Amino acid sequence: MARIDDIPEPTRSAVLALPCPPFADQPFLAGPPLSQRRVAIISSAALHPRGTPPFPAGTPEVRMLPADLPAASLLMSHISINFDRTGFQRDINTAYPIDRLRELAAEGVIGGVAATHYAVMGSTDPRTMAATADQIAGQLRQERIDAVLLTPV
Repeated sequence: MARIDDIPEPTRSAVLALPCPPFADQPFLAGPPLSQRRVAIISSAALHPRGTPPFPAGTPEVRMLPADLPAASLLMSHISINFDRTGFQRDINTAYPIDRLRELAAEGVIGGVAATHYAVMGSTDPRTMAATADQIAGQLRQERIDAVLLTPV
């Protein structure tokens, strides 16, 4: 992750000018123990299967990633002049920790791994993401997912 002082203008000013939205509600914290929860990944690495179009710059769209999708078939189209893809190229689990979730499920630390995971473009204005967030939340409810692992890049 780049330090704000290392980000060149005009990107630095644009990032600093983004408002932080207020959250009126308190988070819902009750629920079953982690060992009984099914977990999904939400990554801002703009991941997509090989052969599908990359994420366009600034898009608020979401791509649904089947859990059984082979890691070698995933590409990253995250756009940022301050982002280093080396970690992802060496180990997909840095941005999409699917193998670690499978291990945690096998050990009984988590109840299970979701059948579907989600990718968005991280360098998107959050004010444009409300419909996307609602879409992801609806899909998570439909699949009865109790927990998410957010992997921002």
